[in-house]
Amino acid sequence: MSEYQNEQDYLSDLKDRAVLPSGFRVATVPISFFPTERAVSEPLKMNLSLIALNEPTESFAAVFTRNAFPGAPVKIGRRRLAESKTVSGVLINNKISNVCAEGGEEDAEEILSVLGKSLGVPGESLFPASTGIIGWRLPKKEMKEAVPELTAALDSGTLPDLARAIMTTDAFPKIRSAAVGGGVVTAVAKGAGMIEPNMATMLCFVMTDITVSREDLRRALNAAADAAFNSISVDGDQSTSDTVLAFSSCRKDGVPYESFANALKSVCVRLAEDIVRNGEGVRHVIKVKVSGAPDDAEAKRAGKAVVNSPLVKTAVFGNDPNVGRLISALGDDFGSRGALPDPQKVTVSLGGRTVFRNGAFVLDEESERFLSQYLKLRQINPGEKRYPEHENCVEIEISLGDGGGRAVVVGADLTYGYVKENADYRS
Repeated sequence: MSEYQNEQDYLSDLKDRAVLPSGFRVATVPISFFPTERAVSEPLKMNLSLIALNEPTESFAAVFTRNAFPGAPVKIGRRRLAESKTVSGVLINNKISNVCAEGGEEDAEEILSVLGKSLGVPGESLFPASTGIIGWRLPKKEMKEAVPELTAALDSGTLPDLARAIMTTDAFPKIRSAAVGGGVVTAVAKGAGMIEPNMATMLCFVMTDITVSREDLRRALNAAADAAFNSISVDGDQSTSDTVLAFSSCRKDGVPYESFANALKSVCVRLAEDIVRNGEGVRHVIKVKVSGAPDDAEAKRAGKAVVNSPLVKTAVFGNDPNVGRLISALGDDFGSRGALPDPQKVTVSLGGRTVFRNGAFVLDEESERFLSQYLKLRQINPGEKRYPEHENCVEIEISLGDGGGRAVVVGADLTYGYVKENADYRS
């Protein structure tokens, strides 16, 4: 796993990952505005970002939040997904999420119409994506005025600039890529809190130049999202704005479906871990591998029961190998549903060290010392350092019996930093 000595070390690696597929251009510009909902002494800052295809494409896909109160960009995006024959890109803004704000859909469509004219494409061929404060209206006037500068910046924009511009409370930018055939799959994402159960307060934008049909791209994205973004949790809250968009410029020859799907899944899984690693206040990433469940859904549920347990999360934060909390979290979830596994068949390990088997704990003084040190060595502090020192996880393995169900769930500890970040979010 990669280790980084300083922020520049990480950014250098990020630059190596930032392979822009053929047929795409990106741009970012900052704007300032005064919100109508709250008096402020100084204008607030917002970044506008644009991913534009050089030619409209029929090959596009999307996965959205299942929150019952979705933002205007999600509503518009669902229409684009169902109705558009071709699309030309996506306009992204941070700072304001455009959720349940009066006139939110109309505002977004008006801004996209202005952008479309500047690009020479219909506004209806563009997706919107927004992240930030819920309930406020977009600064429509300032956003429209910035369109000429934004489109002009397409000639010089870079993926690292884009990844940084879409951040909100994120500590560091996130990019992953994978070569496949003669092309590449590259994705950028933002996300730090409200992560679970079905994606998160996250935006992810996937670009590829591999020729792939609309149907296959959508099938592959749904599978990748389930394995990646639907298998992570920071705090158990599901956002109103979660969006994963994927576009293919179809500039390079196609590859077998499985090869493409595996490359896309790899990119999304790595990016999902980055999102957890960048969670608000996170000091440890927790990876739970579950096997032996009756089916994959039960395995994922068991994994999430562990990573979402406040007692497990706080013990990991404190470098306290209180493994009783693992068994308690599992027992709570199974017992509340009456789906009781045979304790004699359950095995649990932490850091490769077996801590529970045959219905009993396997603990001694040496194990306690080993496990405490193991947790300490997996600490990170991206909130202060602005980069992840390493990509190591706290590894927990759980076997529930003889079933064929398997899942990998990635979560995070619960820290003082998470509470402070969210208590001060709008202050």
